[in-house]
Amino acid sequence: MTRLVFVTQQVDPAHPALAATVAKVAALAARVDEVVVLADGVAPGAVPANARVHRFAAPTRLGRGLRFGTALVRELRRGRRSTAVVAHMCPIYAVLAAPAARPLGVPVLLWFTHWRASGLLRVAERLSTRVVSVDERSFPLPSRKVVATGHGIDLDEFPCAEPRRGEGLRLLALGRYSQAKGHETVVRAVHAAAARGLDVRLRVHGPTLTGAEEAHRARLEALVRELDAPVELGGPVERARVPALLAESDALVNNMRAGAPDKVVYEACASCVPALASNPVFDALLPEELRFDRDDPGSLVARLEALAARAPEERAALGRELRARVAAGHSVDSWADAIVRAAGLA
Repeated sequence: MTRLVFVTQQVDPAHPALAATVAKVAALAARVDEVVVLADGVAPGAVPANARVHRFAAPTRLGRGLRFGTALVRELRRGRRSTAVVAHMCPIYAVLAAPAARPLGVPVLLWFTHWRASGLLRVAERLSTRVVSVDERSFPLPSRKVVATGHGIDLDEFPCAEPRRGEGLRLLALGRYSQAKGHETVVRAVHAAAARGLDVRLRVHGPTLTGAEEAHRARLEALVRELDAPVELGGPVERARVPALLAESDALVNNMRAGAPDKVVYEACASCVPALASNPVFDALLPEELRFDRDDPGSLVARLEALAARAPEERAALGRELRARVAAGHSVDSWADAIVRAAGLA
């Protein structure tokens, strides 16, 4: 019997940042006999029939750690053959799991894709059997343990959208109001493009989950007012609304700092919506005409003008090609296959 113990923060289709975990758990469950989900919270009905759930939520960090450890040890005692642990995004999960799992011969995989290299991450890398990430470059530490898996996009959730009919260029940016997202450069580029005569508008949607993010959004609002830029700064949206927002847009714009390939870029491309991005990690996904230099408004303006000049049928063909690239290397099915292989359960 093959079994994966999947450790994550939340499994909830309505979560503003972690909803994609639901499809990943389902894809893993389709490839092994059983998935055991250890999570802070799990929404009712969010896991498939062959998944069991342990919630380790507690009022204190110590309490969460104790509940996590107790649940993991209990699962390992049920049998360790053909079992692996996957720690999803949070390095602390791998650090806590490894002392219990590794001595029993149970591999511990750390799934991590982010630009921040912390001391805790260094410990997690040493303790993990393997590190799985979108790309070798999306893990911020040099490591021979890294296995590239692609991002894991649910293509059924993001069907190919018909090209928008209407005048001008309508842009969309999605994600937390974090300084790492580089929204300021995008706002300045849209303002500059409009000043050059391009009919362009930008909508931004995302949550503010920390005080720093609230302060950053306030600075962006002040910048939009100062420039009188054609930009609308909106709040968070339910994940179920994202495909419709993409379908209403001519392109997604993403200026996330290098090292963390935002999944929303893959979601846009899966929807046949071109994505303009600055992260070098997207060089295999996006053709050169869709990539711009980070923190360079002029570089983005040139890409916007070139995209606006494309005929509708050219944009549609570009969108279909981008979806094919996501399907080939970044679908949730190809991601789950890679995880199961890396865990030695294939």
